[in-house]
Amino acid sequence: MNLEKGKFAALLPLIVFLVVYLVTSIVLQDFYKMPVLVAFLIAVVVGFVQYPKSSFHDKVEVFSKGMGDSNIMLMCFIFLLAGAFAATSKSIGAVDSTVNFALSYLSPSLIIGGLFLIACFISLSLGTSVGTVVALSPIAVALNESVPGVLALALAAVVGGAMFGDNLSMISDTTIAATRTQNVEMRDKFKVNFFIALPPAIITFLIYTFSGAVSDFQIHDQTHEYSIIKIIPYIFVLTAALAGLNVIWVLLSGIVISAAIGFWGGNLNVWTSISSVNEGMTSMFELSITCIMIGGLVGLIRYQGGIDYILYQVSSLIKSKRGGELGIAGLTALVNFAIANNTITILIAGPLAKTIADKNGIDGKRSASILDTTSCFVQGILPYGAQLLAAVAIAKHQVTSFEIIGSLYYPFLLALATLIFIFLKKK
Repeated sequence: MNLEKGKFAALLPLIVFLVVYLVTSIVLQDFYKMPVLVAFLIAVVVGFVQYPKSSFHDKVEVFSKGMGDSNIMLMCFIFLLAGAFAATSKSIGAVDSTVNFALSYLSPSLIIGGLFLIACFISLSLGTSVGTVVALSPIAVALNESVPGVLALALAAVVGGAMFGDNLSMISDTTIAATRTQNVEMRDKFKVNFFIALPPAIITFLIYTFSGAVSDFQIHDQTHEYSIIKIIPYIFVLTAALAGLNVIWVLLSGIVISAAIGFWGGNLNVWTSISSVNEGMTSMFELSITCIMIGGLVGLIRYQGGIDYILYQVSSLIKSKRGGELGIAGLTALVNFAIANNTITILIAGPLAKTIADKNGIDGKRSASILDTTSCFVQGILPYGAQLLAAVAIAKHQVTSFEIIGSLYYPFLLALATLIFIFLKKK
């Protein structure tokens, strides 16, 4: 099939978005000062006024159809449910119990490696890397008070573990976006992705465990209160999703189980549980609206020939499945470096990656895994990314992002594992 050459000028809305977002962020030295929704709105306006000979009515129709795409709508619904589950489980003390349970059984020599494993489990359960960093960074700060000089290492363990779960969790924004844009089941993507992410995690754990940074550290008689029953919602969500239960039923069941435990333990009543569900869904509104805006903008760019242009240019460089997978990884990395948000990166690059995968016979499970692992690698090492900025802020700027990156092994090993995954694939 011959590809249309498309029009480079049709990419102007996306270029405007990147310029507005990047230039503003660099000038203000704050990558979260410019609201991403406002930047997308400016880009949409550019798309509407571009090519004035085209019917404005047609542009609005195309934009509206892009916003209302069934995959976009389902993704937004899943985001809302994921937010509701995260808030409800947190309100019953599930996060604190999970952290304290793990800390209760850690030996001194395993404190950094153990912190990494705790971060892996919590982010795998919560589906949020930033939430994991916020929950565990205070522990890293407290550890530094007992063993001065290990703050950067401890924070690196937290951030690395957070990115592990963000990459694999069934309720992670990136997992949801990657599987929906590539039209594959989460369970299938997990099976492929797991064997990419596990070796780097094991190696990272061994590095932290045998680094000897806290070999003389002794845990004094500290009590870490926890309740096993409060950890059940996370265990259920993980096992149910792996068993193949539809993610909507997984999340709905997780919310009900969390609320039931809250009622039983006296942490929740009818109205506080409703409030938690509402609060969780509300926290996902901006991301959901952003998804809808991106769907409309991509539809508009496609209508005006921008997607055809990229496909034509990328296709001219791709000669094999391996080349297609490298193209997907490279495209994902470039977008993520530009906008410093791995979920939005996948939402932008995902539809194009799907087209590249279909054209080159790449299995959707592989393209979804490459999208997710590449975005998590880049996001994990960005000094202006939310994860590192949150860690530095909680540490009250006792360390810099670059000091943490110096001990941040997991994302780099994940990138290496992704390349091995691509190059070991037969042509």
